[in-house]
Amino acid sequence: MKKVLFIIIAVVAVFAFTNKQKTEFSKESLSQKLITSDSTQITFKEILAQHKGKTTVIEVWASWCSDCVKAMPKVKDMQANHPKVDYVFISMDKAFDKWKNGIAKHELKGAHYWATDGMKGAFGKSIDLDWIPRYIILDKKGKIITYRAIETDFDQINATLKTLE
Repeated sequence: MKKVLFIIIAVVAVFAFTNKQKTEFSKESLSQKLITSDSTQITFKEILAQHKGKTTVIEVWASWCSDCVKAMPKVKDMQANHPKVDYVFISMDKAFDKWKNGIAKHELKGAHYWATDGMKGAFGKSIDLDWIPRYIILDKKGKIITYRAIETDFDQINATLKTLE
């Protein structure tokens, strides 16, 4: 019985530490290069700098992701309810044309970037990506307020955005 209890405590402790809330991005993630919609490279650090001074929601998504597509109406509601927030979409699509078609099909409004190596690539690893859609919220100073939110967390996301207005 003591062994089972010890194992349970150990598993909970490991899980708690791996999901620790981060307040800033790693140097590795900031140096990652993404692609803009006009096919130029830009670092994640440069993307974040463009949104400094604004509350920002980053959505990591892909056009092939059914959970991402199901969440689109909630994303549009969030944008309508929080119009002063900047929205950054980072795609994990496998092909440039799929990404561009997904933006058009879902009429996504915001800044768009493509991580060319997918979810398990360097950028995905650098932000601890384990599920999409994934939402990250930054305050006006660029500090991470929410590091891991998914499509079931929209009540939390909207409440957080309300406090940052």
